[in-house]
Amino acid sequence: MVKPSYPFLSVIVPAYNGTGVLPRCLSALIASDLPRADWELIVIDDGSTDDTVGVAAQWADVIVRLPGPPHGPAYARNRGAEAARGEVVVFIDSDVVVHGDTLRRLAWSFASDRQLGAVFGSYDDRPSAEGLVSRYRNLLHHYHHQQNPGPAETFWAGCGAIRSELFHAVGRFDEWQYPRPSIEDIELGHRLHAAGHPIRLDPTIQCTHLKRWTLYAMLRTDLLDRGVPWVRLLLADGSFASRSALNLRRRERVFTALMGLALACLLLAVVLFDPRWLLGALGCALPVIVGNLPVYRFLQRTGGWGFALGALPLHLMYYLLNGLAVVLGWTMHGLVGPPEPRPEIQAFAEVGVQCWPPVPTRPVPHASIEAPTG
Repeated sequence: MVKPSYPFLSVIVPAYNGTGVLPRCLSALIASDLPRADWELIVIDDGSTDDTVGVAAQWADVIVRLPGPPHGPAYARNRGAEAARGEVVVFIDSDVVVHGDTLRRLAWSFASDRQLGAVFGSYDDRPSAEGLVSRYRNLLHHYHHQQNPGPAETFWAGCGAIRSELFHAVGRFDEWQYPRPSIEDIELGHRLHAAGHPIRLDPTIQCTHLKRWTLYAMLRTDLLDRGVPWVRLLLADGSFASRSALNLRRRERVFTALMGLALACLLLAVVLFDPRWLLGALGCALPVIVGNLPVYRFLQRTGGWGFALGALPLHLMYYLLNGLAVVLGWTMHGLVGPPEPRPEIQAFAEVGVQCWPPVPTRPVPHASIEAPTG
């Protein structure tokens, strides 16, 4: 039997000014226990101004250089997929360090289940960055993914993989609407699920996150880069009121509404100089705290009581941001409609100009690929 000349996995790592994290990211990939002949490593330099290319050259099989300014991870990943030869495209963020068995587990997921369309993993419980905000963010991500294994309606491109044929069939990442880090992976998973392709969250596929979070970065990301785009996506396709819209459970919506009421009570207490409204705020916040006790117990086991207590207001703020995102997303949807790229991008796309790098385009599904049956 002749062994195929192409790899099974194509590992795609988008990077922008990645010299600080790429050595750990790429060296961990090379140290994977999956035989090197079974996968290729493609690094996309997205307009870096540092020596990202020089660092990547030490490990990568293919480097794609995109001239600046940066085009965003959706665009960069799509360019990497165009250079990929594997049956499965694997997306690993440049600030992620895979475990030794991560690639092997990803490969086995597809080899053992021919119907599987996509699979993604989880951060581990040992985040690299110190500090309350960084540890809280990364551990909360770990907790939610560990608690929700199995079929999913979404996708995570920090450490996830998709069959290459299906990735191109559903139109790839939406580089048209998401020119910066946002919900481009969630939106792609939304399309995969809608087309009937099974997606699985496997919490045994793990990696370490290197990102150092600040409070400002957390607020901006949760509100503007994820919350508002998420709401606009659900409103655009009419699934906002769906019980299972993008795995958004009813209890999360209830907690978000309660924290919104708690904030309203706090504002009334200040405006009216009436402390009785503080009791109303406490009454609204208390069910949210009680309902999230398993989260706080996990944080306490991981980092101690001091860490868990420090993370509690951050977690309540998370629900407040969700509520604000609903208000802003609904308002923007009604006033300006779906997101659109810069006018010059629209103009180039309309006339069909061919150039390198390519002009961002809308996802165009291939009608010839049907959902799996059986």
